[in-house]
This record gives sequence, C-alpha cells and structure tokens, in this order.
Amino acid sequence: MRYAGEKIVLRDKQRTDVTNDYAWSTDEELCKLDAANPTTLSFREATMLYEEELLYPPPRRQRFAIETMDGSHIGNCMLYDINTSRGKGELGIMIGDRRFWGKSYGTDAVNTLLKYVFTEMNLKMVYLHTLDWNVRAQKSFEKAGFVPKGKIRRNGHTFLAMEVRKDDWVSSNLSAEKEEARSESQGR
Repeated sequence: MRYAGEKIVLRDKQRTDVTNDYAWSTDEELCKLDAANPTTLSFREATMLYEEELLYPPPRRQRFAIETMDGSHIGNCMLYDINTSRGKGELGIMIGDRRFWGKSYGTDAVNTLLKYVFTEMNLKMVYLHTLDWNVRAQKSFEKAGFVPKGKIRRNGHTFLAMEVRKDDWVSSNLSAEKEEARSESQGR
C-alpha cells in the first residue's frame, strides 16, 4: 500500500525499516513520548521479531512507514485494536527523525491515515491516547480533527483520550476543500 499526503507517503512496512525502527525503539526520549521503555532486545533479536511480524501480520493491526516525498523513512504510524464490527480503531504515530519535528509531517501523516481509514477501511471512528503533558502532539491531533474526550490513567501515566468521527472528519474536509476552491476562483 502507498498512500500520498501533501508532504509524506504512507507505505507498507518493509525489511529495510528495521534499522531505523530499532534505533527509535532504543531512544529514551522517543520512548518517553510513548510512555514506553526502550527495548532491551539485541538488534538481532529485534530483527527476527520484525521479520516474523512482516510475514504474519496481526489481524487487528495495520502498520505503515512514513516517508518524505523523496523516500526518506522518518517515522511510523499504525492503526491497532481494529474492531470492524464496531467500526473503530486506535491510532498511533511516531516521527522518529527529529529533523522533521514541528514541521507538520506528523499532522500530514495523521490526515493521510484518516483519509485511508475513512475511505478504504470504512471505519466510523478513530481514537487515540496521548500523554497529558505532550501538548505538541495534542495540537497536531486537533489540527487533524481529533477532539479531547477526557483523561485516563494507565500504568502510572495520565493520557488524554481523543477521537475523530468519520462524519465530522468528512464534513470538515469538504468544508476545507470548498473554501480552497473558492479562494482559488477569487484569486484568478
């Protein structure tokens, strides 16, 4: 799968991603942003598990690499706990390459994933949990249409629960497209 946004491309994970993914999974700052501990696996062990997951992907999860338009792997996003009967799934994202932080690559990746989820998978709602102190992530999610739904405590951390519903996302994106078309016609 390849799905293009404005600044990024989402694509299926591949074997060559393991080097970056391993580096990011051992980075303490990145792990802290995900309320996780750095991996203690060796690179060899991590590669074996990685290859196994590529061969036998879990049925309720879809993982994607985030690439720049020139093909640089800068992060990952996923939809997990997919429940097709309830029409929902949980979103996770990580921009591992710090050179791309604060430049809307994450927002574009989220928007691109939502477009895929709401048009190709036909889910009705996507939710996520972000650490309550991670204001930068919260602002990015809000730009993509997520709204706060409350706080939850899990494993000693406080998370802000956020969600976006398909109907709201579609109407917001249609309004934005109409506004863009109107601006373009007035500029001619």
